[in-house]
Amino acid sequence: MGVLRFNQSSFSYFGLLFVLSLILQASVLCNGGLTSSFVRKQEASVDMPLNSDVFKVPPGYNAPQQVHITQGDELGRGVIISWVTVDEPGSNTVLYWPDGISSSSSHHHKKKAEGKLYTYRYFNYTSGFIHHCEIRHLKYNTKYHYEVGIDHTPRKFWFVTPPEVGPDVPYTFGLIGDLGQTFDSNRTLTHYEMSPEKGQAVLFVGDLSYADNYPNHDNNRWDSWGRFAERSAAYQPWIWTAGNHELDFEPSIGETVPFKPFKNRYRTPYKASGSTSPLWYSIKRASAHIIVLSSYSAFGKYTPQYQWLEAELPKVNRTETPWLIVLLHSPWYNSYNYHFMEGESMRVMFEQWFVEHKVDVVFSGHVHAYERSERVSNIAYNIVNRECTPKKDQSAPVYITIGDGGNIEGLANSMTEPQPAYSAYREASFGHAMLSIKNRTHAYYAWHRNQDGYAVESDKMWFFNRHYNPVDDSTKAQE
Repeated sequence: MGVLRFNQSSFSYFGLLFVLSLILQASVLCNGGLTSSFVRKQEASVDMPLNSDVFKVPPGYNAPQQVHITQGDELGRGVIISWVTVDEPGSNTVLYWPDGISSSSSHHHKKKAEGKLYTYRYFNYTSGFIHHCEIRHLKYNTKYHYEVGIDHTPRKFWFVTPPEVGPDVPYTFGLIGDLGQTFDSNRTLTHYEMSPEKGQAVLFVGDLSYADNYPNHDNNRWDSWGRFAERSAAYQPWIWTAGNHELDFEPSIGETVPFKPFKNRYRTPYKASGSTSPLWYSIKRASAHIIVLSSYSAFGKYTPQYQWLEAELPKVNRTETPWLIVLLHSPWYNSYNYHFMEGESMRVMFEQWFVEHKVDVVFSGHVHAYERSERVSNIAYNIVNRECTPKKDQSAPVYITIGDGGNIEGLANSMTEPQPAYSAYREASFGHAMLSIKNRTHAYYAWHRNQDGYAVESDKMWFFNRHYNPVDDSTKAQE
């Protein structure tokens, strides 16, 4: 048997090959996208004091406050109007009328709807009188005025219904998450309001008030947040997703009913989509079918949420609503060290379905920063095959983390290194985003950081619809 011999030059040659192979492997496994070079000034997020003008209680006896609306049915012809009175219950009536009728006209020219009244207790807090009123059978694409507080101090607002559902209906959604009520929160909401690309409805991906950051989950901070958000949420529907800060589960003070404040204050049209819980549901709006999931409710096989989603996805009619959008709180693809892999169990349960049904985009929050993924999936793994690396997949969604609203907990500024291949763009800054659907094939998306001018787009991409135009829309393909 011969002896294999190497001289010094042979070692040098093979050593060079070995080093080159490591470099090539690293470029394949860790060929991530762009980590923004923008450096935000490091400073703590501070809640605005309760005497700030954004929390101002409206003047007048029993004046309605915390007014907000959301979609009230499956197709967009219904609206749920909610408000709070504090001195006494007052009237549950909502007067409403289409644009063109004078607000001073007699009540005979206006329609009315009757709502229902709710209250709740949380530890040593007793809520005001919470009113929810559903208006149905509205005309599409119509501006309506409405009035609440009929018997004491009336207040008037307005909203615009969406166009009739159809495949080429353009529509623009704002995207906000993890907002809170800090000075940064106010900058985020102002930035959204002042954007030249005017949003027509907000897709909110969870974590509203952060009242649970206060001693005994001080529910007065739910009230202040409702007054803060009213300037937008009273005029256009906010589509609600529940996050971990909506749980308010605190056995140490005797509070063992999850989501109590959130479910009493914020309504969703869950029954219209056959759901048994307000925490997961779907709506159709313009050319989009929007599915909302609950990261903090049971989703394992045989659970109500699992069974609902299993039945819901096959119902999506892409010839009617080409754009399939999913909202959930805890991200599935996240390259920050904060909340890393917390969404993994839900991803394992549902990602295969998202790929099979060609979901266009998934928006989440939870991580207090911004990130956009490439279209990837990780569905080949079966415990024994070791195929556990995300792969490019043009049938998979883009995953976007938009938990950068500005809340009291501050920014997530620690990232995993190197940037993984599935991550297209990431930045630790506060901001909001816009998704502007153009037709059945194209939608334009842009993320705006708070430090820039209102029109500046810090990250952007064209979405190509997965049903009608499933070509590569990755970052590299658009360069």
